[in-house]
Amino acid sequence: MRIALAGENALIIYFDEAGFSAQASPEVAARVQVATVAVSAALDSVLIDLIPSYASLTLIFDALKTDHFYIRQTLTTILAEQDNVQLGQGELVTLPVYYSTESGPELELIAANAELSIEQVIDLHQEQEYRVYAIGFAPGFAYLGQVNKKIATARLSTPRQKVPRGAVGIADRQTAVYPAPSPGGWNLVGLCPQRMFDPAAEPSMPVAVGDRIRFEAISRSRFLALGGEL
Repeated sequence: MRIALAGENALIIYFDEAGFSAQASPEVAARVQVATVAVSAALDSVLIDLIPSYASLTLIFDALKTDHFYIRQTLTTILAEQDNVQLGQGELVTLPVYYSTESGPELELIAANAELSIEQVIDLHQEQEYRVYAIGFAPGFAYLGQVNKKIATARLSTPRQKVPRGAVGIADRQTAVYPAPSPGGWNLVGLCPQRMFDPAAEPSMPVAVGDRIRFEAISRSRFLALGGEL
């Protein structure tokens, strides 16, 4: 792990030697999760924000209360202690998905490219657990990995101008649920009725970095009953 300057009141911890080019992995994501909890507990009174990502943790602190030297020294101690901490497994969250060509317009494309049936694509997508590697580009947009290599699919060459809320997509070996209508170029395989971001709820997001996600196929009628929109 390496600590680097990220601004006049910010530091970034890299958990992989590759730094910005680091590849997502469950092991590194778990270390980010454990560090996020430990740093929050140790520096809560001086923190403005903590931003976990695939293989890094950005820390923004109140420069009126502390300085880089104190923060770096504290982080060094925390990270040294991590060697003796068992990596967390995160919460297991199950997200319902209505898989169909109606709700997932790229199901046929993925199936054709992989020489599989649509049913096999759906089975492969929901058969495993995914790790929440990071949250962004929008609140509630959780980057999940990694999908089975057989159904990994490159982003669309021409992104959609509007992807509906709840759309479940695949991009390369990542998958995600769109928390709100937005432009996007991921391959859509279904719709999830679960709201991924609700500012009025506590917590505002049903998942956090380090959590484990499972998708569970549901019927069209169940999707609508749970508040899904077509």
